[in-house]
Amino acid sequence: MSRRRIIAGNWKMNMTPAETTAFIAKLRPLVENNDVDVVLCVPAIDIIPAITASRGTNIEIGAQNMHFEESGAYTGEISPNMLTDAGVKYVILGHSERREYNHETDAELNKKVKKAFEHGLTPILCCGETLDQRNKGITLDWIRMQIKSDLEGISAENVEEMVVAYEPIWAIGTGETATAEEAEEVCKAIRNCIAEMYDEDTAEKVRIQYGGSVNAGNAAELFSQPDIDGGLVGGASLKPDFGKIVNCS
Repeated sequence: MSRRRIIAGNWKMNMTPAETTAFIAKLRPLVENNDVDVVLCVPAIDIIPAITASRGTNIEIGAQNMHFEESGAYTGEISPNMLTDAGVKYVILGHSERREYNHETDAELNKKVKKAFEHGLTPILCCGETLDQRNKGITLDWIRMQIKSDLEGISAENVEEMVVAYEPIWAIGTGETATAEEAEEVCKAIRNCIAEMYDEDTAEKVRIQYGGSVNAGNAAELFSQPDIDGGLVGGASLKPDFGKIVNCS
């Protein structure tokens, strides 16, 4: 099955609203590609200017997080209906930095995935292992546990529409990158896990990204792997080189 490639930028806590507008203006002609889905996941304060700046282009805007409730006394949080009303299409859920610094649990992420689908948002669900876990040889067991917990009770129809991002924690922002073979091994294991939970057809439709120091130099080799359908790009998405990653094929 041929899956459409998806390249998403995760800006993390970078870019002011003014910088967002200026950067997208420069980026627009560099990411024109009708064969690839291009997504920029921006800080909450940048969502409105990003939506405006990307209007009429092939760039979709995503959020970096959302709450599983639609309203309430959750100071500093953002709800799914706020995102959809603004024009957001994608939302990153379960990034390792959120899991570590904000103590997000798989049970909480399961609620977020369900709520995203309720509102027509496409989750980019992140999973990944630490260097210690990899050295102990438990990477695949850990990833399978995350996937099974986060997708519990999610229908096959929803799962086949989502994106899973494998991000080895030891490769995020470190300059270290999993080899194409290491990344493929885990992405294939994710697909096999989904096939066990649902069926082969569902698993074949899910798009799986690799993330972790993806750049213009290593993107083509990573994306050439049969179970890697694109990338979740960190630092390189803040530079014009993001266009080279989008068009690396």
